[in-house]
Amino acid sequence: MSASRSIRIVVLLSLFLSSSGCFGAEQYKQTARNRISDIVDGKYDAAIRSSEKYLKDHPQDLESFYTLAVAYTGKEQIKTAVSYVKKAVAGGLPFERFQAGPRDLLQPLYESDAFKALVEKYGKELLHGPLLGCVTTNSAKFWVRTAHETPVRINVKAASAQAGRAVTDTATTRKDRDFTTVLGVDGLQPATRYDYTVHVEGEDAPVKGQFATFPPEGKPAKITIGFGGGAGYTPQYEHMWNTVTSWKPTAFLFLGDNVYVDNPTRRAVQQYCYYRRQSRPEYRRFVAGAPIFAIWDDHDFTTDDGWGGPDIDVPEWKIPVWRTFRNNWNNPYYAGGEKQPGCWFDVSIADVDFFMLDGRYYRVKGRRQRVEVDNPSMLGRAQKKWLFEKLRNSKGTFKVLASPVPWAPGAKPGNAGMDTWEGFKEERAEIFAFLARHKIDGVILISADRHRSDAWKIERASGYPLYEFESSRLTNIHTHGIMPGSLFGYNKKCSFGLLSFDTTASDPTVTYRVINIDSAVMHTLVLRKSQLTHDN
Repeated sequence: MSASRSIRIVVLLSLFLSSSGCFGAEQYKQTARNRISDIVDGKYDAAIRSSEKYLKDHPQDLESFYTLAVAYTGKEQIKTAVSYVKKAVAGGLPFERFQAGPRDLLQPLYESDAFKALVEKYGKELLHGPLLGCVTTNSAKFWVRTAHETPVRINVKAASAQAGRAVTDTATTRKDRDFTTVLGVDGLQPATRYDYTVHVEGEDAPVKGQFATFPPEGKPAKITIGFGGGAGYTPQYEHMWNTVTSWKPTAFLFLGDNVYVDNPTRRAVQQYCYYRRQSRPEYRRFVAGAPIFAIWDDHDFTTDDGWGGPDIDVPEWKIPVWRTFRNNWNNPYYAGGEKQPGCWFDVSIADVDFFMLDGRYYRVKGRRQRVEVDNPSMLGRAQKKWLFEKLRNSKGTFKVLASPVPWAPGAKPGNAGMDTWEGFKEERAEIFAFLARHKIDGVILISADRHRSDAWKIERASGYPLYEFESSRLTNIHTHGIMPGSLFGYNKKCSFGLLSFDTTASDPTVTYRVINIDSAVMHTLVLRKSQLTHDN
């Protein structure tokens, strides 16, 4: 065997093993989640055995204490369940985790006098949030979850010494929305920093925060946008949210695999995955001050590489999963609402337009095929029509197409790559041809899915090259190998992508930085608007 062939085999083998997880550390994000799935199915003893086994090697693991409390509640051994609640809280797990639930699983615990005594000692009414979203030049919205159906009020006032009158909104959290609500204020000034307080009935002190409105829409500005995916729950990496906060992004885009549910038919498992992230103090500080926008990918919608198909309500779990997603984020809108569910939407910040795509709800044909069709679609008819109309009408200096999966050929190896846009070549070509036909300039592609941060250059037969920035290892343990063909890649530590736009320059620029969990800049790439025009 030649030396070159030997090297090639070693490289391919390492890519396969890295992609399949053979070199990865234990997937912590899965362990407790799978126990909750067992508990939903009534397999309490299996969940207890798994928890106890893990505690032998990790005697202070708080999630194991949590799952033991839930499992013993299911067995109606409330005294034992309470003992694990106390261990978890003593170890530092926020008591809100137990108040949040999943409530269906913990109802017998709630009814006990012992737990009621703990609520008197540790309980809070505001369980999750505030989560800032839907910020514009003159408005903002705030998402919260409470322990009961509870009135909530928000007061917003300019942070400057010459602050004017406060603006307020009130709402009551609703049980049928998982005890959440969204409060909104308008009449704000562009590019202005505001203080806010959230007052919850039953709380002694309001929660305080600060945010900034966006610059005037359609006008040149300097903005920074963070993005990423691959945010499996990993306690030792949860300080990533502190790192992102320190860069003070104008907004942050979650591009999928945000909490890793992998369980479309068990609502309690979905809730559990959201609650454990939303209770982290680092995450709560982050989302209280940075406007958050989110789409999903396979692990938040269904299972690995899974997809929904062309129908609105088939399989029957699609709409309930969508409602759970909607209950836990704060987006401007969610596709076409109840009549056309999904998670796509658009948002404009200064003169940069972002088009957030749903690659799962209406996807037809994937690596795991249920339906054979001549023209497979990732987006579906309604979303593609929406996208083309938005692109044709966009006046943005830059237009950012945000996909949950990579655009570039070669971003994911072998047959597994068919789950990305490589498995939907005709539709990808249709989108790229639309850009060329309508001479749409300034397009940038971003994506997630691969557990690393990349940059790619995609040459086209007609039109300027498209650059793609991919980042999806926010808090994941598991990594994917660096792929040949990328301009650069990074996977040694958790990382996120940061896009810095300067549209005030004579030749507007966007700078992509890969920033790791230690706040080190690992790679940088600068693009000028003149590189992204059909006049070249």
